[in-house]
Amino acid sequence: MTHDVQAIGRNFQVEGAFHEAAPFGSGHINDTYRARYDHAGTPRDYLHQRINHHVFKSPEKVMENMQKVTAHIWDKLRQAGEADPARRCLRLIPMPEGGLLHKDADGNYWRTMDCISGVQTYDTVQQPRQAYQAARAFGRFQRLLLDFPASDLHDTIPDFHHTPRRFERFLEVLEADPAGRAASIPGEIQFLRAHQAETARLLDLHAAGELPLRVTHNDTKLNNVLFDGDTGEGICVVDLDTVMPGLALYDFGDLVRTAATTAAEDEADLDRVRMDLSLFRELVRGYLDAVGGALEEAEVRNLAFSARLITLEIGMRFLTDHLEGDIYFKIHRDGHNLDRARNQFALVRSMEAQAREMELIVEECRSCVS
Repeated sequence: MTHDVQAIGRNFQVEGAFHEAAPFGSGHINDTYRARYDHAGTPRDYLHQRINHHVFKSPEKVMENMQKVTAHIWDKLRQAGEADPARRCLRLIPMPEGGLLHKDADGNYWRTMDCISGVQTYDTVQQPRQAYQAARAFGRFQRLLLDFPASDLHDTIPDFHHTPRRFERFLEVLEADPAGRAASIPGEIQFLRAHQAETARLLDLHAAGELPLRVTHNDTKLNNVLFDGDTGEGICVVDLDTVMPGLALYDFGDLVRTAATTAAEDEADLDRVRMDLSLFRELVRGYLDAVGGALEEAEVRNLAFSARLITLEIGMRFLTDHLEGDIYFKIHRDGHNLDRARNQFALVRSMEAQAREMELIVEECRSCVS
């Protein structure tokens, strides 16, 4: 579906006359357009983005969270004397009458942001330094929000990383077996049953007061970091739709899951799937360099485990969707979600086989944090 981007832009306080627009990015949820405006002979680029309200059922709450978090980060950057905060944090563009969210005649919700120039994004790690820089960027994002009360944010996707409830849902679907697929995957079912006891570990620590509630990003993929095109530094974290209260370990674990693997998430040749220890080291080093001194003991102690847990959880979600008949995740071939689940379980096995080495890396890196 195409949209009248020029008409959308008229609802926001953009500078200049509309020149052109084109689809932007590789996201699968929202529709994003990069629009160029002519401001007194100087080009100005903005991002006009349609929020998928079928996924984010309360766009107003999503934007409230986003506005609060970006405003806080901007204030912290200014206090620290940052010369150009507009390159370190997204800037939301308001509408003339105020507010940040425009609803068009078709019921679509739109927002507008400055487009940060001179940056690059990557879907996969091409060199170890990128892993370090990505982890450092997410760690810095966490650090800048340490003094922001997480309870002030809306829980826009309840139980997003509540792994025990994800497991309960898996069991419900398994028992119902609506697509008649359970009998063909005994190995995958047994794998999940064997890991059930681990699913509550982080939540139990939180309940015991050892893991604090923090502001979390909840989508810590490599391509949600903007890298400076000249220096290669990870300068800004983007895609803040899922920012909400959570555990810091969810963010770190998902970053390892997506950035330290040797294969794509849907790679069917499981011999190609493993966790790369050298990339894990760079992720730990970058994250702890940015925020390590502010983490609680239990947070540091469970960094390696968090990667296994989140990978298990995502694999469980893929398998649940396979059992339901592929109704949530988009598929591009028969058995796509089953391939994804098997891939994630293979990654868990690789992490388990290297668990001792992962723990030693965490200990080595934490000793360098002042």
